[in-house]
Amino acid sequence: MPAHMLQEISNSYTTTTTITAPPSGSLQNGREKQKTVPLYLEEDIRPEMKEDIHDPSYQDEEGPPPKLEYVWRNIILMALLHLGALYGVILVPSCKIYTCLFGVLYYVISALGITAGAHRLWSHRTYKARLPLRLFLILANTMAFQNDVYEWARDHRAHHKFSETHADPHNSRRGFFFSHVGWLLVRKHPAVKEKGGKLDMSDLKAEKLVMFQRRYYKPGLLLMCFILPTLVPWYYWGETFLNSLFVSTFLRYTLVLNATWLVNSAAHLYGYRPYDKNIESRENILVSLGAVGEGFHNYHHAFPYDYSASEYRWHINFTTFFIDCMAVLGLAYDRKKVSKAAVMARIKRTGDGSHKSS
Repeated sequence: MPAHMLQEISNSYTTTTTITAPPSGSLQNGREKQKTVPLYLEEDIRPEMKEDIHDPSYQDEEGPPPKLEYVWRNIILMALLHLGALYGVILVPSCKIYTCLFGVLYYVISALGITAGAHRLWSHRTYKARLPLRLFLILANTMAFQNDVYEWARDHRAHHKFSETHADPHNSRRGFFFSHVGWLLVRKHPAVKEKGGKLDMSDLKAEKLVMFQRRYYKPGLLLMCFILPTLVPWYYWGETFLNSLFVSTFLRYTLVLNATWLVNSAAHLYGYRPYDKNIESRENILVSLGAVGEGFHNYHHAFPYDYSASEYRWHINFTTFFIDCMAVLGLAYDRKKVSKAAVMARIKRTGDGSHKSS
C-alpha cells in the first residue's frame, strides 16, 4: 500500500471516540462498590448499547444440569462437512492456482462478514457503517453461513453478558469440545433461551438490512456459501467440479467455521489474562491469526465496546486494518477506542501483571 495511504489511515485515528479513565474520585470509593461495578460501567462511551456488558450478579441455579438432547441432524451434517473438507485437503495439490487464490479470498471476505460485520458492527456497535459497507458486510456474513446477523448477535451478546454460565451459549466451563462445536450439536440450555430471549435487540429489529437478511437467509446462504464458490472456479477457469466443490466450498467453509469457533474455545482456555484475571477469556495470538484479529479475547471481554477488539490495533488484526481503510474511504465512522489511561486503570485493578506496554 502506498505510503500516503498508510499516513491517511493513521491520521484517521483522530476521528475515533476515545474512552477515558473515570475520575480519580470514582476509583477511591468503597471497595465493595469496586467489586460489583466493573470499570467500564462507570464510562458512558456507548450509552445506546449495554446488552453485551457482563452481568456479575447472574449465577447458575443449583442442581444437576438438564439432560443433553442431541440434534442428530446437526451431528450428521457437521460430520459430513468435515469429511468433505478432509477429502478437499487431499485434492488441494491437484487444484489450479486460481482455485486456491479464490478460496483464500473467499475465506477472508467470509471472515470479515463475521468479524467486522456480525461481531464488531452489529453485536457490539463499536463503529458505524454507511450503506455500501453494510451491504458488503451483510453479503460477506451470508457467505460465512454462521446463522444470520440477528441470531449471531443475540447469542454473542448473551455470551458476553452471562459469560461462563449456563446462559452462555458456548460456555467454556463445559470443556473445549462443547465450546468449540458441541454447543451446536445439542439443544440449547434452558437458561440460554430464557436470558437470550430477554435481551434488548430493538436496534437490530429496526435495521431493515439485517431483517431482510434474516427473512431470506436460507436461499441466500445456499447461493453465497455453496453455489457460487462451487460454480465460479468450474465455469471461469475450467477447474474440475470435484475440486471446486470439495476445496473451494467444503474445505474453505470448514476452515472459516473452525477459525471462528476457536475464539469460543481456545481463546477461553489457553493464553494470558493481562487485562482482567477474573474472567476466563484470554489473549491467544494463534487464534488471532486464523480469525483475522479476534484472538485478543481477554482485552475484548474487558472492553467489548472497542472497535479494534485489541489494544494494539493493526498488530495481527486484519479486521481493524480493514475498518480503518473503510474509514479513510468515508464508509466507516464513529470508531470507539479505549484510551491508554482506561486500559492501565483496568490492568491495575484486575490484571495479572503480564501486560507489556506497546
